[in-house]
Amino acid sequence: MTSRVASRREHQRFCEIEGWQEVRNSRGKPTQHHITYEFLLGDGSVLRTRISRPANTEAYGKGMWSHILDDQLHVTEAEFWDCIDNKKPPQRTSDVERSGTVTLPAQLAYQLVHSLKLTNSQISSLTLEDAIKLLTEYWAQPPT
Repeated sequence: MTSRVASRREHQRFCEIEGWQEVRNSRGKPTQHHITYEFLLGDGSVLRTRISRPANTEAYGKGMWSHILDDQLHVTEAEFWDCIDNKKPPQRTSDVERSGTVTLPAQLAYQLVHSLKLTNSQISSLTLEDAIKLLTEYWAQPPT
């Protein structure tokens, strides 16, 4: 089976079907050079993709298309084309649902190491709620 390469217009259509939000400049107008979209995932991370203007039928090169799918849209080629052809947005699962564990934000882990002197193995066993609770209790203590 040969793989299809999308056009700029199909890229934009995918973003519209899935509900991506167009990024505006500081004056509330669309950005000038590229059409830029953002998509908030369930785990709080944000995806961003850019489409060169105009969003026409010009097809992407295979390398660029692979980069857009993997690094910007975070979907498989099949999921992309199912969205375009059938108006069916991809089923996205968070990292928690895929792995069963939560990765703590880097700054939180840093604070646990440097403020509470926890080891990596101690930190890896914490839930996000427990880590926040530990730091909150630490910060509530009077300075020594």
